[in-house]
Amino acid sequence: MKSINKYTFKSKALAFLSLLSVLFFSSCEEVVKLDLETGPTKLVVDAEIIWQKGTTGNVQVIKVSKTAPYYNKTTPKVSGAQVKVENSNGDVFTFTETEPGSYVCNNFVPVINMDYTLSVTAEGQSFKAVEKLTPVVPIDRVEQEIHKDGAGEESIEIVFYYKDPVDQTNYYLTDFKSDFLIYPEYGLLDDELFNGNEINNRFANEDGKIVPGKTIEITHRGISKNFYNYMKLILEIYGGSPFSIPPGNIRGNIVNTTDPNNYAFGYFRLCEANKVSYLVK
Repeated sequence: MKSINKYTFKSKALAFLSLLSVLFFSSCEEVVKLDLETGPTKLVVDAEIIWQKGTTGNVQVIKVSKTAPYYNKTTPKVSGAQVKVENSNGDVFTFTETEPGSYVCNNFVPVINMDYTLSVTAEGQSFKAVEKLTPVVPIDRVEQEIHKDGAGEESIEIVFYYKDPVDQTNYYLTDFKSDFLIYPEYGLLDDELFNGNEINNRFANEDGKIVPGKTIEITHRGISKNFYNYMKLILEIYGGSPFSIPPGNIRGNIVNTTDPNNYAFGYFRLCEANKVSYLVK
C-alpha cells in the first residue's frame, strides 16, 4: 500500500528551539535577536467551509487577517470586510463579523459537488475564489494496535479504516488532535494506487504519549485535487511549521480582482468531513 504522508509541527519546532538554546548559552550577558527579513504585508483569508457528516452545516466561519513580522505576538485582524459566498444556483450567503476578523454565516446550505464563489472586499481590494464542495466516504471503524520498534519498544498506534470509491479519483486530508499535541498532525493522500480498496490511516507518537485514557480527535476530509497539490507543497516545504508563512510562489486560489499582483494568502476550500473521537483503551 502506498505510504501516507504525515506532517507535524514538532520537528520544525524542536529545530528552532535548539537554535535558540545555542544562541542563549553562547552569550549569557547579551540577548540575541535574529534579524529576520520582513516581507510586504499580505491579506490572509482562512476560508474552510467544512460540512461534518450528520449536521446541517449551516454555521460556517471565515477569518480575515494580515501577515505580521515574526516577532509580533499577535496576528492583525481585519475588521470591516465584506464577505460572502454564492453557489452556482445564485444563492448568496452573507458572513457577518461577530468579533474582529471573524465572519460567521448561520444559514449556509452545503451541497455536494456544487460550485461556490467566495467574495471578500477588504481595505479597498476585492478578492474572489471558486471551488467545489468535495464529498468524503465515512470512517468505518477505528482500532488500536501495539507497534514494536527496532529496539523492541512497544507503543500504541491508532488506525482508522474506510472504503475508497471505485468509480472516482479521491483526495483526502486528515488531522489528528489530542491534548498532548501542541499542533495537529496531518495525513495527506490520494487513491492512485489503491482506488476502490479499503484504506487505513495510522496515527503514532514517537514519544509514547498515546496511552490509555487519552482521546484522539480525527477529522477526515474529502478535498479537491487542486487543494491537495497546494497542501502537499505547503507541508513538504514547511512540515506544518508555525514559524513560517507560505512563500510567494505557493499561492492559493484566492485572486485579487482589483490588483492581481497584490495577492492574498490562503485557500478557499469546501470539504465534507467525518469527525470521530477515539478513547484509547
